Amino acid sequence: MGDTATASQSQSNPLARKLNKILETRLDNDKEMLDALEALSQFFGENSLRSRRNLRGDIEHRSLTINEEFAVAFKEVKEQLDGIHEDVRAMSECCQDMTSRLKVAKEQTHDLINQTTKLQAESQLLQMKAEVADAFLSKFQLQPAEMKVLRGSHNTTMTEDFFLALTRAKAIHNDVKVLLRTNQQTAGLEIMESMALHLETAYERLYRWTQAECRLLTGDSLEVSPLLCQAMTALQDRPVLFRYSLDEYGTARRTAVVRGFIDALTRGGASGTPRPIEMHSHDPLRYVGDMLAWLHQATASEKEYLQAVLKMVPDDCVEEPMTEVLGHITEGVCRPFKVRVEHVLVAEPGPVILYKLANLLNFYHHTIGSILQGSASLLATTDDMHQLSKKLFMNSLNCHASKLMEKVELPPADLGPTAALTQTMALLREILSSYDSSVVPLDARRTDFTEVLSCVVDPLLQMCAMSASQLNPADMATYMVNCLYMMKTTLSLFEFTDQRLEMLSAQVDAHLDTLVNEQASFTLSHVGLAHMYSVVQQHQPREGPLSAVHGLDRNSIKTAMKHFDAFLASPDDLVLPQCKFLLSATLRDVVDKRSMDVIRQVYEQLYEAVTDSANKYEDPNDIMQRTPQQIRQLLS
Repeated sequence: MGDTATASQSQSNPLARKLNKILETRLDNDKEMLDALEALSQFFGENSLRSRRNLRGDIEHRSLTINEEFAVAFKEVKEQLDGIHEDVRAMSECCQDMTSRLKVAKEQTHDLINQTTKLQAESQLLQMKAEVADAFLSKFQLQPAEMKVLRGSHNTTMTEDFFLALTRAKAIHNDVKVLLRTNQQTAGLEIMESMALHLETAYERLYRWTQAECRLLTGDSLEVSPLLCQAMTALQDRPVLFRYSLDEYGTARRTAVVRGFIDALTRGGASGTPRPIEMHSHDPLRYVGDMLAWLHQATASEKEYLQAVLKMVPDDCVEEPMTEVLGHITEGVCRPFKVRVEHVLVAEPGPVILYKLANLLNFYHHTIGSILQGSASLLATTDDMHQLSKKLFMNSLNCHASKLMEKVELPPADLGPTAALTQTMALLREILSSYDSSVVPLDARRTDFTEVLSCVVDPLLQMCAMSASQLNPADMATYMVNCLYMMKTTLSLFEFTDQRLEMLSAQVDAHLDTLVNEQASFTLSHVGLAHMYSVVQQHQPREGPLSAVHGLDRNSIKTAMKHFDAFLASPDDLVLPQCKFLLSATLRDVVDKRSMDVIRQVYEQLYEAVTDSANKYEDPNDIMQRTPQQIRQLLS
């Protein structure tokens, strides 16, 4: 009860309510209160009873002071605005006065303004016509300086300005064709005639200068000036002058190349290096090779020089004249080169040297042909020399083969190849080896190989056959196998000889068959089975049993079997002397193996005949105690 009464008294007390309100107020959220307290802090310095009592009066006094200051400041602003107003009013009066005066002046000068406007329009039209005329003259007329450059004397040096003026004149000559399609045909014709005259004068001067420059190009090495390249390009518009200029260039370079070739032959380099080519005339390969190498280098250099001269000419206009000019330049060296090569070939250096020279000439013919690319005289000369050397080479081989056939040597005692065969195969090996080191195309190599082999191998085979014609079969077979073996081993070292190798292998096999038969017959004769085998082969059943045939009785067969057993114990004792003369151990083994196969087959047939009951042999197993299988094992 007491707390309730106290609360009701507090609510009825005004002071208490204010205190409660003040205590409940949140000053941090009341912006106006904070601003008021901040303004109060600026002049309320001392917190005393007097100050608090006079606070309201101080605030009112301060507010009054601020209002007075504002009134004084606003008065100054008003006075300044009044001055501005007076100035604006004066300016307005001045503008009205000027407007009136301008109106009067405009009325007075109206006619003058119209006349001035008309004159300005006429002036613009005239100015435009002047600009069109200047543009026309600039487009279709040469400048005085350009005409002076084009008409310069023949002795003056050519400059870049000449080509600029020439290009300008050509452009005008082409552009003026537009006028001919308009109503300005008269002006167009006059300008075209004028430009044509300037162009003809300029091209004549350019041709004379180019001709003089080309005549100076006779040095061993060239430095082509850019002006000469531009001149050749410009002369493309005059094909006749262009070809005359190229002919002049070709004549100058032809003289230089001929002089350089003669100097290389007789004088050598400037300081003695390289030495003169003529000093190696005793060595045909080096002599001809050095000349061909020099010609190849000179041809390549001349092509580079000509390409440098024509580098600015379009490619589609270069190929044909370049081929002709290069052919003309290199034509001068054909005569001295041909004379020297013919002198070497006629001296008969031998088939090997001739063959190497033919390959060398053929190689450089293809190499230089990739540079000249046409029917140039130098290409024709190298091809002629190649054909001549090849012809002389084939003649030399034919002559050598003829000599082999004229005097056939007898086989030596060891049945080996004759000296003529050995020398010829050494010659053939050297020839084919030299071709392997060349870079002639495969088709040409195959053709040449065929010709060479036909020219050498066929006469050799004929010579060997004639040489062995008087020998007995075993000696002939051994001798022929040795000769064929030497030819085969030589040809097997080279390509494109497969056909010949097959033919030689077939002949070797044929002669080996003969030697195998001779070896088998020799062995069978020594053991006594040859006659028995012959009788068995010829015997007919109607003639009666084999046991009744003379020479095939039980005792004869048992005696032969004893000799055969002795052979089985030591088969090397019954080897033909000719087999020991075979050069190839492989072939000796082949003869031995195949002859043993023949002997085994003979034994098998005899065994079948003896064991056949129709032949009425008593106890055949006692006669031939070894079976064919056992014989096969013993002879293997």
